[in-house]
Amino acid sequence: MPSNPVEESTMASLQFILLFFLLVLSSFQKVSGVGVNYGTLGNNLPSPKRVAQLLQSTLIDKVKIYDTNPEILEAFSNTGIDLIVAVENYHVANISSDVSAADEWFANRVLPFIPATSIVAIAVGNEYLTTDPDHLRPNNLVQAMQNLHAVLVARGLDRKIKITTPHSMAVLASSFPPSASSFATTLMPTMTSIVGFLAETGAPFMINAYPYFAYRDNPGSVDLQYALLGNVTGVRDPVGYVYNNMLDAQIDAVRSAINALGYGNQTVKITVSESGWPSKGNPGDKAATPDNAKTYNTRLIQRAQSNKGTPMKPKDNIEIFVFALFNENKKDGGVSERNFGIFNGDGSKVYDVDLSCQFCSNEGTAEFGEKMSSGVRGPSVWCVAKPHADETVLQAVLDFCCGPGGVDCRDIYESGNCFAPDKLHAHASFAMNAYYQIHGRNYWNCDFKGTGLVTFSDPSYGKCRYPQQ
Repeated sequence: MPSNPVEESTMASLQFILLFFLLVLSSFQKVSGVGVNYGTLGNNLPSPKRVAQLLQSTLIDKVKIYDTNPEILEAFSNTGIDLIVAVENYHVANISSDVSAADEWFANRVLPFIPATSIVAIAVGNEYLTTDPDHLRPNNLVQAMQNLHAVLVARGLDRKIKITTPHSMAVLASSFPPSASSFATTLMPTMTSIVGFLAETGAPFMINAYPYFAYRDNPGSVDLQYALLGNVTGVRDPVGYVYNNMLDAQIDAVRSAINALGYGNQTVKITVSESGWPSKGNPGDKAATPDNAKTYNTRLIQRAQSNKGTPMKPKDNIEIFVFALFNENKKDGGVSERNFGIFNGDGSKVYDVDLSCQFCSNEGTAEFGEKMSSGVRGPSVWCVAKPHADETVLQAVLDFCCGPGGVDCRDIYESGNCFAPDKLHAHASFAMNAYYQIHGRNYWNCDFKGTGLVTFSDPSYGKCRYPQQ
């Protein structure tokens, strides 16, 4: 049959639109979200399922845990929340013994839960090099990291899941001035191996950074607002950098130490794996108060969402994990160690920190009350926009879905039932879900360059009904 010029022209136009859509999506990165540490050393904590439901209604999109608790991994399946799991310090030696031991650990602890649960990293140990240096061998840590990475490579998962290890600030010989910082001499060989591994595999350097401890131990020489991330006059580094808060100075101290090893020209991203402020401390601890905790964590969350870097690297955004989600009443140490949580064990807030997001898949409140279960849950499943998705990408997604994607978008036009709220996240969510439903509800139909998430909570509201298969 002879070709139809009209059909050929239409096909060429459609191919151009699809190509343009893919180019637009590849040009933008996801806006920074907020991570939180979820510890479980308490006998009065909500169930993991309740926790997962809560976090779906907040701006938290990443959770770091301290083990591979199967109940937690199951609870976070299909939530759109990324998880970082951990090898406990006492397991590191066994995993370092050989690759088969690492593979057995991975096959039993992690593999059964993916891909339904989005596990994006494995933290090997926690402050392993400084927790018990008399009994924990540094070489075991390096070998365990290498063995687990080999397991991921063999299974084709090394691009999805990264291997790293969180450090305390004690790995540094000194942290001020930031530009002159270096790793402790005794740890230099180990840190050289670890940083080299991270640079080669594209994994982040994790640091647990706490301005609280610096202020608590030196209240006469550390300005409180500087420790609380306040915008003070600033502390000047000898080479010219000006720091308006201690956390940025601590991050840049780590950066200088990495550079001093000879990795300044390679990309090693820094993640703040823990940072927080306790609401209560031992008698005489005037720093640990609910007001200071609220101020610090509010500013920390704002800092995490700002997509900003530090004076030394202003364009390198820093991923941050708040410590912690709950007060843990069975944790060892002083009073402050049990009172870093934003929430009490009964689910009430210790102090008011805004965790709301503009458009979430579950419009519950950031409490563990009855409203958490208001969504329809069951075999039905929907696709919505992540609350932190870049709006330029979302606009491209919306244009695609309502155009070449074949979605009937009349409900989000001005006279439609889903026009209000007149916000891009809401409109994009409706269009993304419709596309997801008509194209088979495969997980890749709700990816949209990392801006979509699958949820079991019906996002419908009022007269606006989200279609389902």
